Amino acid sequence: MGSRDRPKDLASSARSDLEPSRKPPTLELELTDTQELSIRISGDLDPLTEASGHSGVAEGFVRQIAVLGSPGKRFDEEASSFALGFVDGMKPRDPAEVALVTQMAAIHQATMMMARRLNRVENLPQQDSAERALNKLARSYAAQMDTLKRYRSKGQQTMRVERVTVEDGGQAI
Repeated sequence: MGSRDRPKDLASSARSDLEPSRKPPTLELELTDTQELSIRISGDLDPLTEASGHSGVAEGFVRQIAVLGSPGKRFDEEASSFALGFVDGMKPRDPAEVALVTQMAAIHQATMMMARRLNRVENLPQQDSAERALNKLARSYAAQMDTLKRYRSKGQQTMRVERVTVEDGGQAI
């Protein structure tokens, strides 16, 4: 079996693609005895803090990510770390981009949850409901991607001319 044929360990293959000097942020979540959520951040949160404007804003986004949860779980450390990693990986440049990519992470997770639900429907009403929700979420994500693209380009538009034909006596400008 060649190296290309061997199954990969997702955790080790993901780490090998990262900058060796930087550890991306992850979350450790724990519900305290007083039912408060304790959030510990490991890794480098500096890029997110800089993009957010200051640490209070970055911490607010992290709290919002931490309480996203997942089906059957009020808090989900793995899903929250995935969302934070997505935000970090999108390399937001300012607070507006941090907000948008945080929403994109949440919409992506909800989209995947609805896709799983659609694969497990047992009757037509469940199928219709899951299809509608999945469609709305997928469209929302696509619109968010378009918004991010337009925001990052600062509204600059480019026009590409594919074909120009100049007739006799005409002049191309």
